[in-house]
Amino acid sequence: MSQQSFAELGVSRAVAGALAAGGITTPFQIQREVIGDVLAGRDVLARSPTGSGKTLAFGIPVIERTSAEARRPAALILAPTRELATQIVADLEPLAHARALRITAVYGGVGLLKQAQNAARAHIVVATPGRLEDQIARGALRLDNVRTLVIDEADRMLDMGFRPALDRIVALCPPDRQTLFFSATLDGDAGKAARRYTNNASYHENGPTERRASADVEHRFVEVSHDTRIDSLLEHLNDEQRDLTLVFVRTKHGADKLVKKLAGAGIPAVAMHGNKSQAQRERALAQFDSFTVDTLVATDVAARGIDVSGISHVINFDPPHDTDTYVHRIGRTGRAGATGIGITLYSPDQRRDVARMASELGIDHGMQGGPSVGSAGFKRTEVKPQRRTSGGGRPGSFEDGGSRGGSHLPSNGGGSPQGGRPSRSGHGGNGRSGKPNGHGRAGKPSGNGHSGNGHGGSGRGGKPTGSSHGGKPTGAAGSGKSQRSNNAKSGRVRYAG
Repeated sequence: MSQQSFAELGVSRAVAGALAAGGITTPFQIQREVIGDVLAGRDVLARSPTGSGKTLAFGIPVIERTSAEARRPAALILAPTRELATQIVADLEPLAHARALRITAVYGGVGLLKQAQNAARAHIVVATPGRLEDQIARGALRLDNVRTLVIDEADRMLDMGFRPALDRIVALCPPDRQTLFFSATLDGDAGKAARRYTNNASYHENGPTERRASADVEHRFVEVSHDTRIDSLLEHLNDEQRDLTLVFVRTKHGADKLVKKLAGAGIPAVAMHGNKSQAQRERALAQFDSFTVDTLVATDVAARGIDVSGISHVINFDPPHDTDTYVHRIGRTGRAGATGIGITLYSPDQRRDVARMASELGIDHGMQGGPSVGSAGFKRTEVKPQRRTSGGGRPGSFEDGGSRGGSHLPSNGGGSPQGGRPSRSGHGGNGRSGKPNGHGRAGKPSGNGHSGNGHGGSGRGGKPTGSSHGGKPTGAAGSGKSQRSNNAKSGRVRYAG
């Protein structure tokens, strides 16, 4: 059965052409479901996780329904953090330009004056609630002319304490506006807010109907002691199969401390947390996204909404404290139909809590002393993590809390371009070169592994065996989907966020 094209959904030739120029030719499910309703002028409630293509699901029809002659701003998109706001602008800007529209981001951490000038000229403003209220209080812009209001990642916004700000901002918009409400969950406060902000909305659901860990991710649980936790992390970071790896810790100090320890072990890493300046975050993210540094150490707040292509592994150096946090962490890999690996390190005294969390998420964890998954669990067959070839890519995004203080894993199917970074696979053996200059990282042979010679450098050693438990995903590597064409010009590929 053939899928609908963007043109068949009612998207204009100009916007469809801009999508095709960026390598996007086939709509994702959430886009097929939502675009028609928005174009028809209906309010929309959508339960859709990150990585599902929701940015284009609301962005395309908002652009189509906004006139270049409209009084400005004509559309407002609210996002919980500055990084998500800039990511949305990056995704939609080429489409907006195709319709002669201006789009800009309003967020904290940068100067007010220039931002206010850009916002006053923009047809579409993408803003974090805190900085938007600051600009409104200064008289930089008004919301009287907003015809379309989008609330993205509403559940995250409410979790971050933006409920009062949201109420005030929504009250400033015209009552006859069109409202699009996107959230990973519509339970609790998110559901109440959705009903309050929308009118006779159409409802769309994308993803699992109950809180479950992704079936596209291989979930591993590794018991460690205080003395072996670092060694276990190093073992996984020395895995020759991995690409980019996101490591989660509890505290900002812990992130900086771990980066230093990894550097001492010969593994370059960067830290991302709320104490970093905007320039430091952007620099660290650029290093991570370009594969200059392949390990990013982050706190939960810093990683909200991260959207970097090519994250093959997520490692919980410190276990998450609840199921929602686990899902949000591990959700940085295995996105948009691709596969990934999630690893949680836990000590014996953490075993019961981690096992209970895994059971609640339906993960067949195999940890002794914890509750059984029972009939709600699911088992997965082992697959290898996705690998990339050379090709085009786009910068990702990183979030750390917005002014109040976007994946897209590439697939290997069909020879598509893979994320715009050099291949990490070594040549002529089991080594791993990966860096543009061809120098491989020296491995540490131990256990039953075998080292080889990377192209132009030393091979990586085999990894020691350890106690690892966990369910494994079904399917085969390379079966993931990527919303782009194989003919992206000049190696650049646009993703649907």
